Amino acid sequence: METVSVEEGLDFAPGMVSQKCLLCMCKLESGGCKPIGCRMDVGSLSCGYFQIKQPYWIDCGKPGKDWKSCSNDINCSSKCVQQYMKRYATHYRCPLNCEGFAREHNGGPNGCHSSRTLKYWELLQKIPGCKGVKFS
Repeated sequence: METVSVEEGLDFAPGMVSQKCLLCMCKLESGGCKPIGCRMDVGSLSCGYFQIKQPYWIDCGKPGKDWKSCSNDINCSSKCVQQYMKRYATHYRCPLNCEGFAREHNGGPNGCHSSRTLKYWELLQKIPGCKGVKFS
């Protein structure tokens, strides 16, 4: 599959999550969509552009060489997000829009229906260019 470049140097994997939505999630997770390495988050490490935890990487099918290197590669990490959504967003009947995907990413399986992920969606909407992002 071909990748789509939404900003210079950022080649997101294609899939059900729009390129614009991936960019907004990436900006929120890594403070501007950067490969920021790993940091502790709620008792375990989260890594890379999308702050992916190891169980998330396993659930998305273990793309790339390993969890940490995949998380710090924009194409591999966005492929992981796309595959995670293909697996869980449809299974849990999440809204198939940016809000549903962002909340599922933040909250894990069935996170799109959890009130605790609303704050994440609100923060994403405050990023310049991300307010009102639906599909494009």
